[in-house]
Amino acid sequence: MQPRVILTDIEGTTSSISFVKNVLFPYARKALPAFIAEHGREPGVRRWLDAVAAEIGGACQDSLVAETLQGWIDQDRKHTALKALQGMIWDAGYKRGDYTAHFYPEVAAVLQRWHAQGLSLHVYSSGSVPAQKQFFGYSTAGDLTALVSGWFDTEVGGKREADSYRRIVQTIGVPAPEILFLSDVVEELDAAREAGLQTCLLDRRDDYPQPRTGEATHAHTRVESFEQITL
Repeated sequence: MQPRVILTDIEGTTSSISFVKNVLFPYARKALPAFIAEHGREPGVRRWLDAVAAEIGGACQDSLVAETLQGWIDQDRKHTALKALQGMIWDAGYKRGDYTAHFYPEVAAVLQRWHAQGLSLHVYSSGSVPAQKQFFGYSTAGDLTALVSGWFDTEVGGKREADSYRRIVQTIGVPAPEILFLSDVVEELDAAREAGLQTCLLDRRDDYPQPRTGEATHAHTRVESFEQITL
């Protein structure tokens, strides 16, 4: 069935895993203590700091919260509070021109082509929605945010849970079989398929030097670039 909607992951799919791990994560880790000290009383920041404090045992100093968040960065923990705070920190870095978000060379042109063909493009990433918009807004290919009709993060649910994709389907308002989900993570694709979506595995050599073929694909369509995706 011809998809009407493309739902795409970011890290490892549109963009290199190494950019996130080697540029964005260290940047946020280093900036966290000063960011919390400067902005910790602002309601939009305080809500996330309090959420972390509650999770680690209730009332505690912001310095302990900062250390906890830094530990979560080291663990690559997919925690909504961490992702929200990282997004705020990264926003400042993008605006200062400290870095530009990496996109694989073919991605922007393919997304633009799909958009021109009338396909509805949506993003689902473990990074917060503001961080996703920054990524697309300050990309190596320029501002791509106008191509995207909707954004989803872990507030809709975990990416390896089928119910998350059911909620996304309900929000988009298009039948699940008419939505194609793109990801580099097989378990995410498994969950999307369970919810009725079409799926495609991005298996990029830069991120996965050892090709995932045969049983490793869990029977998902496998490509190595967006150019190989047939609609």
